[in-house]
Amino acid sequence: MLKNMQFSGQSDSGYTCLMDTRDANTAPTPMELLLIALGGCTGMDVVSLLQKMKVKFNSLEIELKGDRSDEHPRVYKKIELVYKVKGDNVPEDKVRKAVKLSQDKYCSVSAMLKPNVEISYTIEVI
Repeated sequence: MLKNMQFSGQSDSGYTCLMDTRDANTAPTPMELLLIALGGCTGMDVVSLLQKMKVKFNSLEIELKGDRSDEHPRVYKKIELVYKVKGDNVPEDKVRKAVKLSQDKYCSVSAMLKPNVEISYTIEVI
């Protein structure tokens, strides 16, 4: 504990990450970090897969929204992801394939959550 409810976590690789409560608002909450981890995991998969498919794109953004239960433990019941791929003439079928592979095969965070959380996604090619 650093102060009040603020904590610092250190990974095996030596990086630190701050966490706090929503009330103190000095860092993401642990549940927000879970969504960030999901976005990062699937995002890295999708970028890697699109690069292997020789798809040229300018950027990938992923918006995540989690719906939590009202009672404790306040777990996520549903998580929605919106993949936004920007670029000229980006083939939507290849983006869909990359996202599907990430969600169904490669993203370990998604695999951990799926038995207990309804995960859905949409894709926007801009």
